[in-house]
Amino acid sequence: MARSDDMILISVDDHVVEPPTLFANAPARLQEYAPKFVHKDNGTDVWTYEGAEMPNVGLNAVAGKRPEEYGIEPTALADIRKGCWDVDERVADMNRNGVLASMNFPSFVGFCGQLFARSQDLAIGLDLLRAYNDWHIDEWCGSHPGRFIPLSVPAIWDPELAAAEVRRVAKKGCHAVTFSENPAKLGWPAIWDEHWDPFFRACEEEGTVICLHIGSSSTVLALEPGAPIDIMITLTPLNTMHAATDLVWSPVLRKYPNLKFALSEGGTGWLPYWMERLDYTYQQHHFWTGQDFGDKLPSDVVREHFSFCFISDKNGVDDRHKIGVDSITWECDFPHSDSTWPNSPEMLEKQLEDVADDEVAKMTHENAMRIYNFDPFSSVPKDRATVRALRSLTTD
Repeated sequence: MARSDDMILISVDDHVVEPPTLFANAPARLQEYAPKFVHKDNGTDVWTYEGAEMPNVGLNAVAGKRPEEYGIEPTALADIRKGCWDVDERVADMNRNGVLASMNFPSFVGFCGQLFARSQDLAIGLDLLRAYNDWHIDEWCGSHPGRFIPLSVPAIWDPELAAAEVRRVAKKGCHAVTFSENPAKLGWPAIWDEHWDPFFRACEEEGTVICLHIGSSSTVLALEPGAPIDIMITLTPLNTMHAATDLVWSPVLRKYPNLKFALSEGGTGWLPYWMERLDYTYQQHHFWTGQDFGDKLPSDVVREHFSFCFISDKNGVDDRHKIGVDSITWECDFPHSDSTWPNSPEMLEKQLEDVADDEVAKMTHENAMRIYNFDPFSSVPKDRATVRALRSLTTD
């Protein structure tokens, strides 16, 4: 039986609310162009860039609040937990939750750098994107070795430039990149189009995982007029199912046999039926659709190319062998409204109560270390990486 105090936890999906000092160390020539952090007369904080404002929506940073206090209204940094945007306080909050390491997705720049893609001068946009990646890798992640898995944003408007950035940051130890679950929704070619070949090739060659976060197409399932927002929240994993299905039936996975995708914040409970449906569709229809996986089934290809993560997903845990234990990772989703902080270990203990210790270790940290080429134990000794050890560092 899994005991929460003995677990080692690595979260593959958390979020950073970018601090006002984000571009402070960017090259001097970029300072006049860089997004600016502005406190408004109405008490909220926003980022401004080329005439546009990007507020921080309340649900993006509710850690420490009661569910009764959740809302979508824009906020100021003073209204949210400091661990949302201050890296030292973030690590303290990770300790409070017993989390060893975390991968942090961007906020105001968009899940796949859409802000920079809208730049009036794309050369400046590229320089700012590189500055953002350098801040994330060197300052945010680099300030606490072994505590963060670095994650870059791509130059999504140009696959050659995106490929070059993948190679540049790989030299800095970053082997994960965000991308759109459906780039066609953003105005670029579909994810299976050969347009993306330079980017996919670079990711395969550098061992870089492409993370497809829900909402990274800047769209959600449409709500009928007057529909409760609960419908949208419930159905968000279907965006992930759609994105993964696009890739399975596309040439991409056969063209790049070692390319890896992560379905970030997509959950796991739906996977067994989806994989069964893929196999049934293939066996029934491949004769006339022309699909050919050789001696494999689509579900085999899924396990080879995809990793999945869950926050609270007992069905997925119970069906882990149908999914593939080696493909499952865990996420905290700090500081979003779905997050289990600061009680993640206790909730996980209930989810994993009937799971063998070796499988618990895989899903809570070993898979993440392997998938993202990440070794926290080179900086944090393993005996000081457990929930108990990390929580012992806190004073409250």
